[in-house]
Amino acid sequence: MSIRTERVAGEIQKALANPLRTIAEELSAGFISVTEIRLSADLQLARVYLSVFGGRRSPAEVLDHLEEHEMGRLRHQLAKSVRLRYTPQLKFYIDDSLDRAQRIEAILDRVRPADEDREDGDGNNEH
Repeated sequence: MSIRTERVAGEIQKALANPLRTIAEELSAGFISVTEIRLSADLQLARVYLSVFGGRRSPAEVLDHLEEHEMGRLRHQLAKSVRLRYTPQLKFYIDDSLDRAQRIEAILDRVRPADEDREDGDGNNEH
């Protein structure tokens, strides 16, 4: 991304934080955090990556609600907060990078004891 695109993405992330906090409270959805904004080169499309923690709604339910019922409200807030010629279209995604990292860590934890047992049983320990 260019410097301008990165700067605009940061402004969009800030502008969406408060409205998403309000929406999370209204839905009893726990905590919604914008983890990343990826903008198209022409600034017409913003891919918004979200993490949803706690609450009574699943991340998929929160995503569906945002796309079906809150898009206009969020774009309106964005238009008021970020000065651009065109307000970008918003496309929401669940950021599952934390879940993937935890799964990888769990796999590594299962593999590590097996590796340690093999090293101890070789007789080639250099202690």
